[in-house]
Amino acid sequence: MQTSDFHYELPDELIAQFPTRNRQDSRLLHLPAGAQEAVDRQFTDLPGLLNPGDLLVFNDTRVMRARLYGQKESGGRVELLIERVLQPEQGLAHIKASKSPKPGSRILLDGGGLLEVLDRADDLFLVAAVESDLPSLMAQSGHIPLPPYISRDDEALDVERYQTVYSRREGAVAAPTAGLHFGTEMLSLLEAMGIEQAHVTLHVGAGTFRPVRVDRLEDHVMHSEYVEVSAGVCEQVRATRARGGRVIAVGTTSVRSLEAASQEGEIKPFYGDTRLFITPGYAFHSVDAMVTNFHLPESTLLMLVAAFSGYDRIMAAYRHAVERRYRFFSYGDAMFLERIGKV
Repeated sequence: MQTSDFHYELPDELIAQFPTRNRQDSRLLHLPAGAQEAVDRQFTDLPGLLNPGDLLVFNDTRVMRARLYGQKESGGRVELLIERVLQPEQGLAHIKASKSPKPGSRILLDGGGLLEVLDRADDLFLVAAVESDLPSLMAQSGHIPLPPYISRDDEALDVERYQTVYSRREGAVAAPTAGLHFGTEMLSLLEAMGIEQAHVTLHVGAGTFRPVRVDRLEDHVMHSEYVEVSAGVCEQVRATRARGGRVIAVGTTSVRSLEAASQEGEIKPFYGDTRLFITPGYAFHSVDAMVTNFHLPESTLLMLVAAFSGYDRIMAAYRHAVERRYRFFSYGDAMFLERIGKV
């Protein structure tokens, strides 16, 4: 397939710039497995679409205050995005500046703190905190790294609302946004209904926003992201299968985590980086349904959901969402996708 096959027209005014007043106030576009047409619902309808014995799998990553501003010792302004903390004092960063800093140069951070540029590899810089550590500098001077399509600076509300209520493993530069719709009350309700919950970890990287720049999908080099799927989660998945329940991933990051752990056909514990690129024709091993937000045109995430629910059905659902003026992307509305066929 061609990258252009995943293009759709989206008016700018449908890109959500702020979250809804309450987490579960969003709309929900339901794409049932046995129907061609999507159904308009509210997110509060989700519990009625689930069954006792189902398993919801959440990504518990937490967004770092990864965006930092400062200036080089020579005076030029700099914007950094800490992609990954390698050890307390060092990390990999994207750096925007009028002229790229050279190894050995230092950056004075707004709000206090000092970073030194140690090396560069492709579009990432190895940086080190001077007389401090990176987590402390981010806590002191960092900003919530809102996605590039949100055309405003981060505000106080984003500190809470651009995190899931169950986030606990800091390491992401973007939220697993399907989980933003779940509040503590809904999680308690689902538990009381007999719907089991599990947590994986995928630290979302900046590559999730990177456009596919090749014409043919098979020529794309997928970005790498760190994943953890524990033995306990694997047992929960197997037990769900045994009792006839469904494994429902909350977000494409949970899908990628479960599928990365299932590449040998059966789910096994997985700790490490994955470059799994899911496109139409992929054979899913562990996921029966998913909750997801709407994704950018020509993005790897749109390709993933097309693989899950069928290319024609997904593209038609997106056209429907535009016509019905759903809210798109991170702070936007959600979808509930049921997979065609059996795992």
